[in-house]
Amino acid sequence: MKRTAIGLEIEESQVLVEKLNELLANYQIYYQNLRNFHWNVTGPNFFELHAKFEELYTAANLGVDETAERILTLGSRPYSSYQEYIDNAEIKEAMEVKDHIDMVEIVRNDLNILLKLERDTLNTANELGDEGTASLMSDYIMAKEKVVWMLSAYLR
Repeated sequence: MKRTAIGLEIEESQVLVEKLNELLANYQIYYQNLRNFHWNVTGPNFFELHAKFEELYTAANLGVDETAERILTLGSRPYSSYQEYIDNAEIKEAMEVKDHIDMVEIVRNDLNILLKLERDTLNTANELGDEGTASLMSDYIMAKEKVVWMLSAYLR
């Protein structure tokens, strides 16, 4: 049985790599949607949402990097082209969204897609005994659940 540099079975790790690359692709589209909204938000909630979108894309940028580095740690190549992101993401690019409420709803929906992927990856990591990936996913899930709650409160 062949193992990765960190001692995990290579074939089993490839299942996680596929899930992590899917997460990475979605994370990148989510990140770009946030940049779009940060740049283009207008209206009476401009200052509040401009700052919130920046906070969220800064956190997403870290998540992108950590996810790609986890894939590398598992001995594989992370997706790294826009075409790979678009081809492998459930999250869609949000183009020309003008209404700030629509922006917040899109962010919340995108977060729920990421949460679904992270929960699935967490379950697989637990089944395979990959504590590193499981820990990373647990941290992501907890942080995103709080943001979803906050955005939902904003939309009420």
